[in-house]
Amino acid sequence: MDTSVLILFIPTFFAVSATPGLCMTLAMTLGMTIGVRRSLWMMAGELVGVALVSLSALIGVATILLAHPNLFLALKYLGGAYLFYLGLQMWRSRGKMAISPNIETQENVAPLTLAMQGFVTAIANPKGWAFMISLLPPFIDASRPLLPQATILIAVILCFELLCMLLYATGGRSLRNLLQQRGSLMILNRVAGSMMLAVALWLVIA
Repeated sequence: MDTSVLILFIPTFFAVSATPGLCMTLAMTLGMTIGVRRSLWMMAGELVGVALVSLSALIGVATILLAHPNLFLALKYLGGAYLFYLGLQMWRSRGKMAISPNIETQENVAPLTLAMQGFVTAIANPKGWAFMISLLPPFIDASRPLLPQATILIAVILCFELLCMLLYATGGRSLRNLLQQRGSLMILNRVAGSMMLAVALWLVIA
C-alpha cells in the first residue's frame, strides 16, 4: 500500500473514530459505571463488530445486507431494547451495572454480556455501515491484492477505535469521580442511566 494513501487514510479515520457516536457514548457510560478495566470487554466486542463491518464493506457483503433491511431492523430493535432496559435499571439504581456504594468497579457483570453489548452496537449501527461503505473502498487499489490492503486499513481502524474508546471510558471514570464529590449515588446512576437510554434511542432511530 502506498504511503500517500495511508497519509490520507489515517487522519480521515481518526476523525471518524473520535467523533462522538454510539460506541463512544457506550464506552463513556461503562467507564462511569463499571470502570475502564471492565469496559475492555465491551471494547473487545465492539472491535470485532467494527472489523466485521469494515471487511463486509470491502468485499461487497454490505451491499447484500443493505438489500435486506429487516436484518438491520431486528438487530437495531433487539439491541436498543436491551440497552434501554439497562439504562432504566441504572436510572433506578438497580441491576449489576448501577453504581454501588463501593468505589471499586462492579465484578458481577459477565464479560460475555459486555462483549455482546459492544458487538451488537457496532454491527447494528447503520451510520457505521454508511461510513465504511462510503469511505473505505476509495482507499483500495483494485489492481493489487485485496487481503494485504484490507489488513492494513482495518488494523489502523481498530487501533483508532480502541484508543478513542479508552479516552471516552477514562472520561466517564473522571466524570464519575467529579460527580461523586458533589452528589449522591442516585444522581450518578441517573446521569449514567440517561446516557445509556440515549444510546438505546439513538440506536433505534438512527
